[in-house]
Amino acid sequence: MVDTTFGTDPMLAPLSDASLDAESRSHFSARRIKRGVLGHARELFRLRHDKSTSRVGLAAACFVGLFSLIGGRLVYLAVTSENTSEVRRAASSEISAARPDIVDRNGEILATDVKMVSVFAEPRNIVDKDEAVELLTAVLPDLDATDLRNKLSTRKGFVWVKREITPRQQAEVHRLGIPGIGFLPENKRVYPNAEAAAHVLGFANVDNVGIAGIEKYIDSMGLQDLNGAGFNISAADLKPIQLSLDLRVQHALRDELAKGMAKFKAKATAGAVLDVNTGEIIALVSLPDYDPNNPVDALEKDRINRINVGVFEMGSTFKALTVAMALDSGKYNINSTFDARSGLRYGKFTIGDYHATHRVLSTPEVFVHSSNIGTARMALGIGVEGHKAFLRKMGQLSRLETELPENALPIVPPRWGELNTMTIAFGHGLAVAPLQALMAVGALVNGGVMIKPTFLKRTEAEARQNALQVIKPETSEAMRYVMRLNASTPEGSASAAAIAGFFVGGKTGTAEKVINGRYSKNKNLTTFTAVVPADKPKYVFLTIMDEPQAVEGTYGFSTAGWNAGPVTGNVVERVAPLLGVPPRFEPPAQPFPLMSRLGAWGSNR
Repeated sequence: MVDTTFGTDPMLAPLSDASLDAESRSHFSARRIKRGVLGHARELFRLRHDKSTSRVGLAAACFVGLFSLIGGRLVYLAVTSENTSEVRRAASSEISAARPDIVDRNGEILATDVKMVSVFAEPRNIVDKDEAVELLTAVLPDLDATDLRNKLSTRKGFVWVKREITPRQQAEVHRLGIPGIGFLPENKRVYPNAEAAAHVLGFANVDNVGIAGIEKYIDSMGLQDLNGAGFNISAADLKPIQLSLDLRVQHALRDELAKGMAKFKAKATAGAVLDVNTGEIIALVSLPDYDPNNPVDALEKDRINRINVGVFEMGSTFKALTVAMALDSGKYNINSTFDARSGLRYGKFTIGDYHATHRVLSTPEVFVHSSNIGTARMALGIGVEGHKAFLRKMGQLSRLETELPENALPIVPPRWGELNTMTIAFGHGLAVAPLQALMAVGALVNGGVMIKPTFLKRTEAEARQNALQVIKPETSEAMRYVMRLNASTPEGSASAAAIAGFFVGGKTGTAEKVINGRYSKNKNLTTFTAVVPADKPKYVFLTIMDEPQAVEGTYGFSTAGWNAGPVTGNVVERVAPLLGVPPRFEPPAQPFPLMSRLGAWGSNR
């Protein structure tokens, strides 16, 4: 009998299970499944309209699977590749971190970050090292070919080729198409005002790490710890650091000091302005200075911050401390007298006056005539221990620490006897940082409150929270009085800074420099301290000149009254209006009431 069923294979006709043994049934089932799959495949790919949808679906599934496999492999390689991981790790540790902006007290930018691009290489992925060196040095001619070849010859996964390139250089390097050469964005620290406030700001290196000044202070406050812990910080996440500096005053002070340095042919000069009520440093300049955008000169020995780091014998400006000590002790008063008729002998030494009067002097006259003899007698009357205790209280015997990491320890005599007390009384034998002396003068005139200087903006209330009353208010009035007398009387040495309308008080100081352990007779350090206004001080100005020369118009003199004094006067005249101290054309009524009641010398003038 012939089976006539259409499309049926007789071999596939069903058989009785009874007629097959177990092995035959298993073999038959496998053949049936295989023939079934092949049959379905043949049916699927026959050119029949009703099978087209299935064919498209299968093709799409195949393509999706293939591309998924390729994509997965690429992701795997990107995530797990040893080279890529090493580049990522190296880049994260090498890329410079963001820093907060630094602004002055009025919000003007002093330091900020800008985005730059740097070139890096993966030496293991560079096939032809010599060709890469040749191409890169052609585009970046300041690269050292030998150094670059050595870098590319290593087995490292990441090396810098050049940091902080320009957009044009980036485009040229990109056009080279060298495998293994890439670009990374970085932060570059810029200082838009160039040298202005260089010694306060300091600078950051190519890795944006603070090296000096406020930049180093910022890192010490935890910024580098955050970066080291892997926090990805942007400048927008960081609050700007607001300094006490006034950029306008800073520019004016630097300009006037530069003019004075040139006029008097000084080796160096420095100056500062201090708010006596808040302790804020409004301006600080030390010349010669440097540009923090390119601080190659910063480490030269003549570029130090003389206000913070230099230690000097402050000369006669120290007499203000001695007079204040004598008055505050109660042992002397404003009408006490001191014998200056002849030199003061101590053993084989004799102390004399530069402008000797050869007469008995009252307390104000000792100050106005800058009498070494008179101040030495005051200090001897207080005694060595009392003198040391007072100077310690005034912050002159220990290191002054501010936000700036750079500071200096005073040079104190190892054995301090009566002779030391006599010479230190008029500013010789004790070397301090000028900022220390400025801080002490601020306390002498602000009512007697010692306020630690700061480079950060703050209020008077904040400043006085930890301030100490170091002298009586009555003593402070007496000091303002004698400083004003020194500027307003013909005998005084501060007349060169007595700018009309600003009621200036002041004190000069001239100290012989110590050269190879000996005092030099022809090399001076001159200083001038001015108080504005003297009846109710707001600011103290300090000017220092290192080795000024006698020039035309100084009649052969190179002492402070002829150079540091007039320079300070120019600064006061230019800066005081910026600080909200307008000129007054009528003198204040009863500026020193206590001195008038006591009938102090000069009060009836």
